[in-house]
Amino acid sequence: MTRGPHHRSARPGRDRQARLLPAPPGAARADRDGAPRAAVVGGGIAGLTAATALAERGVRVTLYEREPQLGGRVAGWPTRLTDGTTATMSRGFHAFFRQYYNLRALLRRTDPLLSGLVGLPDYPLHHGSGRQDGFRHVPRTPPLSALGFVALSESFTPRDLTRMRPRAALPLLDVRVPEVYERLDLVSAHDFLEAINFPAAARHLAFEVFSRSFFADPRELSAAEMALMFHVYFLGSSEGLLFDVPGEPFPQALWDPVAGRLGRLRARVRTGTAVHGVSALAAGGFTVSAASGEEPYDAVVLALDPAGLRSVVSRSESLGDDRWRERVARLRTAPPFLVSRLWLDGPVRADRPGFLGTSGFGALDNVSVLDRWEGEAARWAARTGGSVVELHAYALPEHADRATTQKELQSELHRLYPETSRSRVIDARHEWRADCPLFPLGGYAERPTVGTPTPGLVVAGDVVRTGLPVALMERAATSGFLAANALLRRWGLRGHALWTVPDRGRSAVLRWAARRAGR
Repeated sequence: MTRGPHHRSARPGRDRQARLLPAPPGAARADRDGAPRAAVVGGGIAGLTAATALAERGVRVTLYEREPQLGGRVAGWPTRLTDGTTATMSRGFHAFFRQYYNLRALLRRTDPLLSGLVGLPDYPLHHGSGRQDGFRHVPRTPPLSALGFVALSESFTPRDLTRMRPRAALPLLDVRVPEVYERLDLVSAHDFLEAINFPAAARHLAFEVFSRSFFADPRELSAAEMALMFHVYFLGSSEGLLFDVPGEPFPQALWDPVAGRLGRLRARVRTGTAVHGVSALAAGGFTVSAASGEEPYDAVVLALDPAGLRSVVSRSESLGDDRWRERVARLRTAPPFLVSRLWLDGPVRADRPGFLGTSGFGALDNVSVLDRWEGEAARWAARTGGSVVELHAYALPEHADRATTQKELQSELHRLYPETSRSRVIDARHEWRADCPLFPLGGYAERPTVGTPTPGLVVAGDVVRTGLPVALMERAATSGFLAANALLRRWGLRGHALWTVPDRGRSAVLRWAARRAGR
């Protein structure tokens, strides 16, 4: 792939080694009278990205979303509290890392300066034993980032370092896609760290916190996915591990402006409209059957979570071939997770961080004090003298008792922040979900790619194999652009440029050592 120009103004961040994938060539815009028609099924990040990328080239787009609101797993919706306040509930905290180049490119369409995002000062981690780590003072450029983290961390001791097996860790220093999957996809994240003899304290405090951001137990998560994560966030990028968060709830800060722009681009946005099935026509094109009726299209983007994709494909017998349909049917969903949001009548101590990753506090994985950065929560806290706290628990047992788990999270909050035990819960909302993709051992080859056996049908989402070093929300946005580019190429229209973190290790010496270790 071609690398980007070296003048700084062209780059999406501070990393001088960020990689540019130029826009595929073509006409700037479709003729209005003969513009192709595309259906985008799914209004999450991937679907919104694909719809935007297509509509910008003059394609007549209809976006279907089953839920009343856009945003998918980053959606928000209104709820009325017992004190009469209207608040926005969501599926929980999301970190917008600075290396999410393509997601941020989507958001820049309506907020060129990204003024709606607020930078948090640190990514602190706290263990039940009292150990703490953070990334505020860690250098951002590898390998100084890794060395700085070890030097500053309470989780590493000189004795721990002498016991580590650095040769086993060398694959982390030259991560490439798809080679990292060929090498590590059959190994669990837990076993990979065992092979390195990574210090137990550091593993529990830092890396299990990261792996659980994939909503999976490290014993169930592919080591290849973990290695890619280390590359994207830590060892391969100089953007660092600090991140931004929206300064208002997700709808107001992110998706309402994107939906408004889609309207100005003449796209049709149909929320609250489930798609029942898609039929591929013998003469080409498709019919989409939805709650609003049947409509013909020249192309279809399926931008759905694993369960949604399985469901639509199972009801759409003309899509794909047997092998493709079998692979879609085998996609797995990660274990359940819980988001508890509490409106308290008392404040959280002023020196508490806005976001804290946790380990050793039972099922509790992180705590957010929303009124530290989110305008709506801050206004409620200022008016009432209280606080708005959000608790997350990932990778819960399939049959976890909901009431017991919710009480456990609140109890662990009291252990972590004792002042909250003196506050009364004015209101609470609990979201139990189980719709995130699971990246199990050996699962990479079974995941769908953007292209499918059916011409004009493409797939987008964070479960999709992109062949690029991207993960989580950035994989969703990148796959949305790739899906749009694939269709635009069919119609002779210009695609969209993409950026990624470097697609290999940053040091030639370390790349050589990693290759030697793999022989």
